[in-house]
Amino acid sequence: MTDSTGGALPVVRVIGSGRAGGALSAGLAGCGWSVRAPLGRGDDLRAAAGGVDLLVVATPDDVIAEVAARVEPVSTTVVAHLAGSLGLDVLAPHGRRAAIHPLISIPVPETDLSGAWFAVAGDPMAARVVDALDGRSFTVGDEHRGGYHAAACIASNHLVALLGQVERVGASAGVPLEPFLDLAQGALDQVRALGPAGALTGPARRGDEATLARHLEALDPSERGAYEALMLAAKRLAGTPESPRRMSRRP
Repeated sequence: MTDSTGGALPVVRVIGSGRAGGALSAGLAGCGWSVRAPLGRGDDLRAAAGGVDLLVVATPDDVIAEVAARVEPVSTTVVAHLAGSLGLDVLAPHGRRAAIHPLISIPVPETDLSGAWFAVAGDPMAARVVDALDGRSFTVGDEHRGGYHAAACIASNHLVALLGQVERVGASAGVPLEPFLDLAQGALDQVRALGPAGALTGPARRGDEATLARHLEALDPSERGAYEALMLAAKRLAGTPESPRRMSRRP
């Protein structure tokens, strides 16, 4: 089979059996790429780069360098990882290297990656993967990978944790999660339309210290720290002055 440019579709192999590697394998196989059987970290990996155009190291971040070093380099094979916070240096000693980080939550290996955003770097094979999946991409250099991935975690992992707090605090008032999810979705829509500063509403934007104090008084002490941190973040976004002292009353 050939791709849109008339070239033969690549052959790919994945090292690792996790969710990201599984989703990438399924997505590329669905696009007609030849996906070889995956290998595990416990396998003999010396010849893993042989006979493929792309070898993806889809292992936990802290062992990517060790796994890549166990593979004998093949000059025509691109070796890539899917880590958001790591640069290309962890793929030494391979000459052709790429980073392909799917900017999407992948809760199960069956997650559909088509149309997703990807942070890419290195060999043009990374862009070819994104194109095959009808995705969108941006380039992040090695020196900015840590900051980029921190932003990704805030946008996804921390947002989910925040909604966990919403669920707990709402339940203490007898209100289920669903109405708050609709509220959150509306706020995200406004951020998309107006940007974060334009979409911000509420007492922190108005400088309504009395309401903020009532919130802190109503919260369980275990919930106040997160609320205060985000209250200060909202004030920073709004450009309103911060209180001269912390407002919560800790037991």
